[in-house]
Amino acid sequence: MSGTKLTRRGDARRASLLDAAETVLVARGNADASLRAIAEEAGVRVGHLQHYFPARADLVKTVLERALNRSLERLAAATGPRADPADVVAVVLAEQEDPRLVRLYVEIWALAARDDDVAEVVRAFYRTYVAQVEAFLRQMRPERTAAHCRARAETFVALVEGAALMRSGIAGRRSEETDARITEQAVRLLRDE
Repeated sequence: MSGTKLTRRGDARRASLLDAAETVLVARGNADASLRAIAEEAGVRVGHLQHYFPARADLVKTVLERALNRSLERLAAATGPRADPADVVAVVLAEQEDPRLVRLYVEIWALAARDDDVAEVVRAFYRTYVAQVEAFLRQMRPERTAAHCRARAETFVALVEGAALMRSGIAGRRSEETDARITEQAVRLLRDE
């Protein structure tokens, strides 16, 4: 019984440390996300942080995996057997409404460009993301070939991920008209029109 409590307490502490690391990554960016800054945010000593995450790279990688997995969970919930493509698009685009999440993804993409371990996490995320969209397309249009569904899924992911750059203000200005066109095109991809 006490072993279970320790495990739960340890899991809770680990989650708290990951929350603090995510907060620092979003607020300060990767370059200023030192172990000391993360420990300060968590209200612990650096040694305590390193007990759970011996290397900074382990901590950052785990934060990124956790954030990406949350996105995949939202997508999986949205692409159930009776899902409407418009609802799926709304869920995916809603993530882009959260400036904190967009800043975290920008950090993820920047890290992936320089760090092979992070790049593999990102590639695994996108493989799963595309596969989930592909499965959704195949359930909607079972007469389509796997290659056809895969290409549409990859196009859908490229469209909505590129939209994040425009909609966030990083690469352009967001407008209701552009949002409507992005939504229209993304829904058409999912409906296979």
